[in-house]
Amino acid sequence: MMRPAIEVADVVRAKGRQFLERFKAILSYQQLKAFRAVLRCRTAALGGHKDRCVGCSFEPPISYNSCRSRCCPKCQAQARRRWLDAQQRDLLNTNYFHVVFTVPHELNPLALTTPRHFFDLLFEASSKTLLEVAADPKRLGAEIGFLSILHTWSSNLLGHYHVHCVVPGGGLSADRRWIYTSHPLFLLPIPVLRTAFRKKFLDGLRQLYRKGLLDCRGPATAFGDHVWFEQLHAKLGKKKWFVYAKPPFGGPEHVLRYLGRYTHRMAISNHRLTAFDGERVSFRWRDYAHGGKQRVMTLDAEEFLRRFFLHVLPKGFVRIRRYGLLSNHFRKQLLPLAHELLTAQGRQRLPLPPMPNCDLWHCPRCGKAMRVVQRFTAAELYLAAFDSS
Repeated sequence: MMRPAIEVADVVRAKGRQFLERFKAILSYQQLKAFRAVLRCRTAALGGHKDRCVGCSFEPPISYNSCRSRCCPKCQAQARRRWLDAQQRDLLNTNYFHVVFTVPHELNPLALTTPRHFFDLLFEASSKTLLEVAADPKRLGAEIGFLSILHTWSSNLLGHYHVHCVVPGGGLSADRRWIYTSHPLFLLPIPVLRTAFRKKFLDGLRQLYRKGLLDCRGPATAFGDHVWFEQLHAKLGKKKWFVYAKPPFGGPEHVLRYLGRYTHRMAISNHRLTAFDGERVSFRWRDYAHGGKQRVMTLDAEEFLRRFFLHVLPKGFVRIRRYGLLSNHFRKQLLPLAHELLTAQGRQRLPLPPMPNCDLWHCPRCGKAMRVVQRFTAAELYLAAFDSS
């Protein structure tokens, strides 16, 4: 893929100072840290290294180091590749389903002021919904496993808080048989999931509220009024929440392709940026209110950066989680059993294609691997530039 002509880092370097003057008072420490990482990424401020081709000994100019921040659009390829490589051994040879649990926009202010509790509750409510409904003998009657991936953005970079769940098409029964779903669209009935998720999330939200764990300041000031909160709680309890099952995947190879698109990504990739004139940024987005049509949105650069850094997660927050059969607690015991049962039913484990090696940079002349032969600190690069001038 060709390098994009415009990058988020270009906007940060051109308008970052004005952005901080306008919004620094409302930015968290993690957002400021992410801002600094994107600003310095692949510049002399992070040091650099010199590479040499193992074949033809070609030596390009010094390359500057990456920031490796999970908030940087340029620094996720290697992390994504290593993570996907580790997932291959856990994939089951069965069809997979994809379901999305979304929180109503009326609650968005709480995600801004109390992100850690809010996102933990989103994970907890959605995962318990899937596990409990699947274990119900009237439904599947089995223990399932799945991956949940948190996304906090919509295509236009505004807050849209939801989790994507990737679920194998079956589970283990109490007598240790593999049970398949007979439902054509999803493993479990969506109306049942929707009702259970709504109840679990609202019950959890009320508990957080009563314990005083929700920050009801700033954009969430209205939530500080107990009467208003209870009225909103009752209103949301009657609202139809958005739980959506996408068409099922094919086999495990399709799951890997999907996960490669949805994991280890920030709110916008550099390839979606179309123009930056020094003051305004244009980018492609999908207007799902009008059939998912692709449009171009233009924002003031400072507003663009505000929306971008809205989606920085709290320090150490885990945005990809495993549950049920795939959880760390059960994976070593139950996954081999699941593979064995599927094999007995004629579903042998399929060899998956090797993941592309993103760790290697190949020589532009002969195509062989480039190796690091020398490293430089930021101070050394500064002194070298000073001496040459």
